Amino acid sequence: MSMSRKSHILVVDDEPNVLLTYRLILQQEGYGVSAVLTSNEARKTLVESEVDLLLCDLSLEGQENGFDVIAFARQRNPLLPSVLLTGYATPEANDRAQQENIPVLFKPIDIKELLETISALLKENYERHEAAG
Repeated sequence: MSMSRKSHILVVDDEPNVLLTYRLILQQEGYGVSAVLTSNEARKTLVESEVDLLLCDLSLEGQENGFDVIAFARQRNPLLPSVLLTGYATPEANDRAQQENIPVLFKPIDIKELLETISALLKENYERHEAAG
């Protein structure tokens, strides 16, 4: 990933208003954004586009959840930075996120915390790529 290229963030949330809010905030910060409502759309985007960071709601439609989407993304790119967004996470979900090294941000999302988390993860990922050559 080149720092001169605009970072592309995939946002997955089944609430259209929440999705629109994230998209507008991230675009205002200069990020390229794909915003999708379902896990199937997320998978399609992950296959067809170069994604630098994944923001995914824990609770999605049907039987899918954010862990499923992140697992799919990590099969394609094991180092893809991912963040789980949730209004309510069970202790089990928190433990799993910690074990899988997935930061969790709680809704309502603090915008400053969201942007700082994104920036730190993208910087860390960029430095990892640079070190690897």
